[in-house]
Amino acid sequence: MQLRSLSVNTNSFLLLTLFLLFAANAKAAFVKVDGFDLEYEVAGAGNQVVLLEAGGSAGLGDWDPVFNSIAKHTKVIRYSRVGNGNSTAIKRHFTSMDYADHLSEFLLALDISKPVILVAHSYGGSVARDFGGKYPQQLNALLMLDPSSEHDVDILRAINLEQGNKEIAQIKLSDMANGMSNQYLDFWSKRPLPDYPQIKDIPVTVIASVRKVAEPSNLFFTDKGRLMWGEMWQSWAAEFPQGRSVLTEKSGHFIQNDEPMLVLRELKRLMNILDENKQS
Repeated sequence: MQLRSLSVNTNSFLLLTLFLLFAANAKAAFVKVDGFDLEYEVAGAGNQVVLLEAGGSAGLGDWDPVFNSIAKHTKVIRYSRVGNGNSTAIKRHFTSMDYADHLSEFLLALDISKPVILVAHSYGGSVARDFGGKYPQQLNALLMLDPSSEHDVDILRAINLEQGNKEIAQIKLSDMANGMSNQYLDFWSKRPLPDYPQIKDIPVTVIASVRKVAEPSNLFFTDKGRLMWGEMWQSWAAEFPQGRSVLTEKSGHFIQNDEPMLVLRELKRLMNILDENKQS
């Protein structure tokens, strides 16, 4: 019995080792985009393709809380933009439009011919909006999680101009410290505001965090700031015939961490809408 038990355990160990090696290799896929190596992972299968766009300075690990769950329903792709995760390490200023161009080329490199459902978090929302405007043929629907906005600094100034300008100065220093993904240079510092291209009429959903903070670190996280943030995204989503906004007080900025089921619910809603539109 001991020998048999040892054999079973040995076989189990070998199977586990092979599985772990396969999983590691699956996550170590790379593709060339604009001369850079971008890491990516693909999982699941289905009629629709979901592409996950991470937040500023974040790699594909930004999506750990929801990636496997999405893969149970359809094909899902996550990747790390250049300079992030295990993609080519580089420190250079890239704009959201630069990243949108990379995203288009990335999908073509993976032979993704059908338009995707783009799920974007934080700064990824700016990339997503540029992508939607420039590459409408590659986009089927858009789900944004607490996306960044060119109006962030306007909220600070509207609450208290003097204090807001001091906080913006600090934001600028912090944002430029890492030498890339410089959101301040990308859009906050530009006046007049950048002319973001109009996204076509597609299903669009924004989930915005309006959770109140007991000790706000700056004006943006005061009760007034939270209110203005929610109202801004409600107005933006309302401009789309198929637009929807969801305000949550249960999540902080990382909605996929705090409320993964909410993200999955809204994603499945968009998938159902696309299925219905296809049938009609």
